[in-house]
Amino acid sequence: MKRIVGILIFLVTSLGFSQNEEAFQRGNSLYNQEKYQEAIDAYMSIIDEGKESASLYYNLANSHYKLSNIGPSIFYFEKALELAPNDEDVKNNLAYAQKATIDAIDVIPEGFISRTLKKLTNLFNFDGWAWFSVVCILTFVILFILYYTAHSSSKKRIFFVGSWVVLIFGIFGVLFAFKQYNFIEKNQFAIIFAQETTIKSEPNLRSEEVFELHEGTKVKVTETVNDWKKIKLADGKIGWIPASDLKEL
Repeated sequence: MKRIVGILIFLVTSLGFSQNEEAFQRGNSLYNQEKYQEAIDAYMSIIDEGKESASLYYNLANSHYKLSNIGPSIFYFEKALELAPNDEDVKNNLAYAQKATIDAIDVIPEGFISRTLKKLTNLFNFDGWAWFSVVCILTFVILFILYYTAHSSSKKRIFFVGSWVVLIFGIFGVLFAFKQYNFIEKNQFAIIFAQETTIKSEPNLRSEEVFELHEGTKVKVTETVNDWKKIKLADGKIGWIPASDLKEL
């Protein structure tokens, strides 16, 4: 009975992968035929199944961009970048989409050390750093075993030094993984989906209007009160926006 259940689970899983791949290829075909809305529907059917990938988000973002849906386009480029932080195609197309936005937000410049740490951290996503650390730890164990079993003093020296170098890399990998995890946990970003929205000083319609934002602008969400989100811009401005006017990454 256990074997039969296992076979059924395998068949259902395989069928799911097959259907998702078919939907992805159908979306690509529709995109090439310039049927962008139909391509979006095909890609979204995969996301609705709880599946995601950098290529899926990338193609979905391109489809939205072709229809001048700037907000959704930037949103899905950002989602693709979360899964593939070093993908140059995603970065370039995101930059093109951002040029179509109205709001010009001045970014507060970062220091050299902060920029360097961010670049190192973004070499991999959280899962990538986790796997990097696991590989380093396994390599450390293998080299240490070789160190104990080697008879030549020169080989012992090489294995000993190599094992500790790899271990240090593994420790840094763990640190970068936790740094990226903490960044994601403490920094919830969102994309404005409304064509134009008024930012309030407090979470209610009667409060003072402080500034306006437009579709495609990226904001940081710092607090939620009922149907309102408190946001912060890259230039330091803060305010409250209706939750329906943005979509969190």
